[in-house]
Amino acid sequence: MSKYTKEDIMRLAQEEDVRYIRLQFTDLMGVIKNVEIPLSQLPKALDNKMMFDGSSIEGFVRIEESDMYLVPDLDTWVVFPWGTEHGKVARLICDVYMPDGTPFEGDPRYILKRVLKEAQEMGFTAFNVGPEPEFFLFKIDEKGEPTLDLNDQGGYFDFAPLDLGENCRRDIVLTLEKMGFEIEASHHEVAPGQHEIDFKYADALQAADQIVTFKLVVKTIARQHGLHATFMPKPLFGVNGSGMHAHQSLFRGSENAFYDESDPLGLSQTAKHYLAGILHHARGFAAITNPLVNSYKRLVPGYEAPCYVAWSAKNRSPLVRIPASRGLSTRIEVRNPDPAANPYLALAVMLKAGLNGIKNKMELPAAVDRNIYVMTEEEREAAGIESLPATLKEAIECLKADPVICEALGEHALIHFIEAKEIEWDMFRTRVHDWEREQYMTTY
Repeated sequence: MSKYTKEDIMRLAQEEDVRYIRLQFTDLMGVIKNVEIPLSQLPKALDNKMMFDGSSIEGFVRIEESDMYLVPDLDTWVVFPWGTEHGKVARLICDVYMPDGTPFEGDPRYILKRVLKEAQEMGFTAFNVGPEPEFFLFKIDEKGEPTLDLNDQGGYFDFAPLDLGENCRRDIVLTLEKMGFEIEASHHEVAPGQHEIDFKYADALQAADQIVTFKLVVKTIARQHGLHATFMPKPLFGVNGSGMHAHQSLFRGSENAFYDESDPLGLSQTAKHYLAGILHHARGFAAITNPLVNSYKRLVPGYEAPCYVAWSAKNRSPLVRIPASRGLSTRIEVRNPDPAANPYLALAVMLKAGLNGIKNKMELPAAVDRNIYVMTEEEREAAGIESLPATLKEAIECLKADPVICEALGEHALIHFIEAKEIEWDMFRTRVHDWEREQYMTTY
C-alpha cells in the first residue's frame, strides 16, 4: 500500500512551498537522471503522462523507439532541505514505462522489482538490506575542479582536529535526517579523507532508492563545503579503497528466515543455502557489484577488501562475513560491492544468486576462519577457495558465463551493460598510462 495519494502529494507540495519537482530515475550505470518540472506540471506527472526521450539515456533504447513515460513512485516524495532562490525543490523517483503501458525491461528499478517478485513467490515477504557506502573527500581548486589533495590526515574513527571532514560529514548526516534517513553510524574510515555513513536497513527497493539519494546528498553538501566527494572505488594507490558492504536478510512476515536458534552458528538452512548461492555466483555478479576498471584496483590483498570467494563468522578477509548479532538481526554481510555499482542492479543480482542457492539447496562450503591473505596459492586451491575476478575484462567473461545472473538482468540490460563495459575496458587497455612511462621511458 502506498503511504501517499496523488492528493497528498499535491497538498504537500503546496504546504511546503515547493516550486519545482525533479522526476528522477537512473540509467543502466546507476547515474541519476532527472526531468525537472514546475509545480504547474505536477498533476500531469502524477497522471503518469510525463514523456522523455529514452534514446538519450545510457543503455536504454535506440532512436526509433525512444518515447518513454515516467511513472512516479509516490512513496519516494521528499523535499530537498536545500532550496534555490526560486523556491524549494522536491523529488519523486520514477519507474520507466513504454508507450504501451508496460514496464521498460531495461529499467534498473524494474529489474530489482522482478527479482523481488521471485522472492515473494518463494514465500519471502521482505529482502532487507543495510548498505555501508564509503567515500573520499578531496579539496577543489580555484576552477572548482577536484584535486588529489585530501582535506584531512585522519584515520579510522579519528575525530577533529585530525578529521577536518567532520563538519562536512555532520552536515551530510543532518541533511539526510531531514530527508527521513535513520542514520546508525557516521565515522572517519581507515584512509585519510575517507568517510562512511551507515543508515538503517530497509526493504531492498527502498534501500536502493536511499543509496541513490545518499550519493546525491553527499556530493551536494560536500560542494557547499568546498570539497569534492567521490564514490570512485580506489582513487588513491597505497591506501584503502571505498566499499559498499551490503548486509542482507530474508524475512517471512515478522520472522527472520536466516535465524535458527538450534544451529551452532544461529543460521537457518535457508541462510546457508542463500550464502552458498552468493559464493557460487560471486564471480558471475562481480561485473555488476564492481562495475569499473578501477573497481579491481580495490579488490587486492592488503587493504581490507575481499579478493577471495569464502565466508567466515570470525575474520574479515573473506567475501562474506556473518556479523555477531542473532535473532531478528541475523544477516550476512557481502563485502565486495563498491559504491560505483548501480544499487538496483547490485541488489538484484545478489538476491538472485541467494535465491538460486535456496532453490537448488546448494551445499555451503566450510567456513575459512584463518587469514586468507597469508595462505599460499596451493593452500587456497587445496581449500577450494576461488579468487574474485582480477580485472573488469575477466568479470565480464564470468558474467557472460553465468546464466542465472544473466537471467536476473534480462536480455536488454545484459546486452547494453556488456557492450558499455567492453568499450570501457578497451579504452583503458589501449591507453598509455603514467606508470608505463615511469617504468620504461629511460630503461628502453
